[in-house]
Amino acid sequence: MAEQFKFIDLFSGIGGFHLAMHGLGGKCVFASEIDLHARKTYEYNFKNISPQLFNNKQDETINLFKLFNDDIRSISPAEIPDFDILCAGFPCQPFSQAGHKRGFDDNHKSERGNLFFNIVDIIKEKKPKAFFLENVRGIMNHDNGNTFKTIREILEVELGYSFYFKVVKACDYGLPQLRPRAFMIGFRDEGILRNFVFPPEIPLKFNMSDVFQKECSREIGFTIRVGGRGSPIDDRRNWDAYLVAGEVVKLMPPQALKMQGFPDNFEFPVSSKEAMKQLGNTVAVDAVRECAKAMIEYMNNLNSSINNIDSFENNHKNKGEWTELLTFLKILHEKKLILAHSDLTPSDGFFNVSKVSTLNIANYFSIQGDEAFVGLKNDLLDSINDKTTIQTSHVKISDILNDEVLQNLTIKIKGNSGTFHIDEFDNIQKKLGLSIIKGGNSFQKADIVLDISNDAFQKKNEGFGIKSYLGSKPTLLNASGNTNFIFKITGISVEKNDTIINSINSIDSSQKIKDRLNKICELGGHLVFSKVEVTSMEYNLKLIDSYMPQIVAAMLLEFYCNRTASISKNLNNIDAAGILKSAIQYDDFKTLEVKVKRLLVSVLLGFFPGEKWSGHYVSNGTIVVKNNGEQVAFHIIDLASLETYLFQNIKFDTPSSTRYRFGQVILENDGGLYFKLNLQLRF
Repeated sequence: MAEQFKFIDLFSGIGGFHLAMHGLGGKCVFASEIDLHARKTYEYNFKNISPQLFNNKQDETINLFKLFNDDIRSISPAEIPDFDILCAGFPCQPFSQAGHKRGFDDNHKSERGNLFFNIVDIIKEKKPKAFFLENVRGIMNHDNGNTFKTIREILEVELGYSFYFKVVKACDYGLPQLRPRAFMIGFRDEGILRNFVFPPEIPLKFNMSDVFQKECSREIGFTIRVGGRGSPIDDRRNWDAYLVAGEVVKLMPPQALKMQGFPDNFEFPVSSKEAMKQLGNTVAVDAVRECAKAMIEYMNNLNSSINNIDSFENNHKNKGEWTELLTFLKILHEKKLILAHSDLTPSDGFFNVSKVSTLNIANYFSIQGDEAFVGLKNDLLDSINDKTTIQTSHVKISDILNDEVLQNLTIKIKGNSGTFHIDEFDNIQKKLGLSIIKGGNSFQKADIVLDISNDAFQKKNEGFGIKSYLGSKPTLLNASGNTNFIFKITGISVEKNDTIINSINSIDSSQKIKDRLNKICELGGHLVFSKVEVTSMEYNLKLIDSYMPQIVAAMLLEFYCNRTASISKNLNNIDAAGILKSAIQYDDFKTLEVKVKRLLVSVLLGFFPGEKWSGHYVSNGTIVVKNNGEQVAFHIIDLASLETYLFQNIKFDTPSSTRYRFGQVILENDGGLYFKLNLQLRF
């Protein structure tokens, strides 16, 4: 069958999703599974079907990236190849009746309770056409329905996907097994007319007598489980004992394999005990395949005209998007960019601007006195076959823009929240001939691109970022799973892990992370920096300075333990206490300050945590929009002012600990106790 779509297989187990999707014409471009034995079975059976998963692939940086990943927490979403469908049977034990039902708070066995948020990060970054999630039925009622409500709200509201769910039994789609599971399916481009339906049920393809090849007392088998084997046949906990031809027979891998819909030639290069565990953890292939078939057909038939009926939303933007347009218009009007001192007061320096465009506007404006030539940017020009359809024009800027118009736009931006429409902009857009690019890249350092010059400097296509104070204070570094730092807890006995974990993680005060850290200290524990969770972030930090991960880790501990938010004060406290003296080599506080200033500029102009950085700045300056709408700029020709501004104005901030998976004691598979802290920086 020809390849129709690409998919990724998260928490892949032994590959039930892979079998179903491959059978429908899909190509697996990435898989992840942390269990060593399940990985062994997966690779053994799929190395010929999807050989690219098991080969090293050279990416644009120096490292070798393997497409069959182990720990999903260690990979940045940006490193995953593009794909159409995300498949994930994420860990079910935190929500199951058989488990402890800790839900998102289950930090045992490598944080299995909150790995759903890794899925969220991947969908947010990669924006696939659809997702297919699977979990136990109990997830729908866990925590009085709040867990399921959170999952749905994040996927629908935060990520903008549709959301359909159904409790599906394996026997609904031909397999002789109960196995009720919550199937969750959603689409990116569905628009407002949403009418996906799960496929109708089908009769059993075979029954339990066919499975055992002898007469069985049950037509449909029990749900195959991970543990609890060996209960008597008449015990309510029994799931693997059957009355076959008048005798009690225990379920073994060949029968369980058939009940789960795997082919007879699927092999287990592991023990029978491990094979049964793996089969208890996997999905029912036929149920996934039937629902996926309906999902793929619906995804392929989504009507593009329906998706575009929200044209009114094209003019609804958030404060950041409106501020970018305001900055563009203000530069077009003033034809210059004023440079700033470190305290944001205007300096004597400025740039003349002769050309202006943004990454989210299709046009460029070449300024000639009070007139501007309006053309289409080259990257868009190359994609148009019929060049005769391209419209170019000249506009007189003063006929469209003045101080009063710009001040009115500023007031409208400040006075609104969420996404909103500004009527006055429609007229400006029409007169200027602006074409807005819908859905521009939110992961960019250069929001606006200028041709600039002064008496000593001239540069074409110079990128500037934009930081605005018209709304809430801007962030320098947004929280994500990429910005987690991991600390190992030493000095505490691991013999009573559950007691220790529960006593610390149950603290729910207004400053719970600080109080949890204090509790660790009270119990005789110490936090020792282990690593940055995602390798790309650690790589980027070391590119700035080999000791940068240790410096940031020490600053995070100072912030969360003592609430020292200011970068400058935080670093001063660390130096005064001599915390870093034994970890890194430095002469005095000034040395530390230089290193941290270099970090702040690199975050502003250079790298994203989720992508390995080349070491070059993506933009060479930033424009600051003050609370009153005035604009000043920094540029690397005056790097000292930019460094001082950042060092004096950046603060640590505390994001959602649940959303970004930090602030709790974790029991890892190696038996050790760990604690994570998240790095978020705000002006």
